[in-house]
Amino acid sequence: MKKKKFRLGELFCGPGGIACGAHNAHSQDGKLTIEHAWASDFDPDTCLTYAHNICGGDNSSVYCEDVRELNIDALAEIDAFAYGFPCNSFSNVGEHEGLDNEKFGQLYTYGIKVLKRFQPDWFLAENVSGLKSAGSGDHFKQILADMEDAGYALVPHMYKFELYGVPQTRHRIIIVGIRKDLDAKGIKFHVPSPEPYKECDITAQTALSNIPADAPNNEIRQLQEKVKRRLSYIKPGENVWQAQDLPEELKIRTRTKISQIYRKLDPAKPSYTVTAAGGGGTFMYHWSDEQRELTNRERARIQTFPDDFEFFGKYSSVRKQIGMAVPPEGVKIIFNAILDTFAGIDYPHIDATMNE
Repeated sequence: MKKKKFRLGELFCGPGGIACGAHNAHSQDGKLTIEHAWASDFDPDTCLTYAHNICGGDNSSVYCEDVRELNIDALAEIDAFAYGFPCNSFSNVGEHEGLDNEKFGQLYTYGIKVLKRFQPDWFLAENVSGLKSAGSGDHFKQILADMEDAGYALVPHMYKFELYGVPQTRHRIIIVGIRKDLDAKGIKFHVPSPEPYKECDITAQTALSNIPADAPNNEIRQLQEKVKRRLSYIKPGENVWQAQDLPEELKIRTRTKISQIYRKLDPAKPSYTVTAAGGGGTFMYHWSDEQRELTNRERARIQTFPDDFEFFGKYSSVRKQIGMAVPPEGVKIIFNAILDTFAGIDYPHIDATMNE
């Protein structure tokens, strides 16, 4: 097989988690790789981060605008496509309105427009685990039907990234589509097996070790003394509700007891899921006696971004970008499998969990 670089287009590109994984992926024989063609997102900080890290600072192919205003027909030709359409209406943390959410529910259809317009050889779509249950499961079926109608054979699967060497319990639905004419010729994608990664050290302690002193986005935020006192009662791996002998003035008064509130990481286990936003007590907390929240660089480490991947924007913006991203090292494994599929190279695989 001749060497080939698939030209990748992205909608809802985020800061570059998918692109970072894609650009480091290759088939086992090294002949098939992926390169950037264009990307789009609506958030200026996110687009700046993407252009800086993925495009060497050149933002001419990064379209910073609302996807509803994007001129899809004017975009450069592509033969690969990826998009993590907004999860706000599907997340278990949100309202769970699914396709009925006026602001976010129908944004996946812009990816369908890209598929119909460019007919890329393959695509990858990512979303939260709550996607399957939104609308009693009917919304997920509708999304799959629309992707299939666009001309693709689909392999949807619930990926548990901690099984693939990512130091975080992050579960995401990823749909890989192969254009039907190629699928009919025997180019059939299979879910890569997690077996090769079972010996990976995915503990939080290892993930956060040896961060370079000059690593960007590694500032420690100063906490209020009351918050530090509250954290001092919380053991590694536990949250504020589990704290023993917590004084009354340090207790939290809420109707619901969310497990991540003032939850410290357990150094001997993978981190819990890095999130994009949240109020007091949701910033992820270090297990040490320093009584502090994680830095954005530490959050990025858990998401498997390289240490020289610099995020732009204020602290809260960077936190959001990191939390919304797809772990580069996790998605790289899936891209490797796609490239091996097109190269005709076997790789360890398992049955998809969501293809019924």
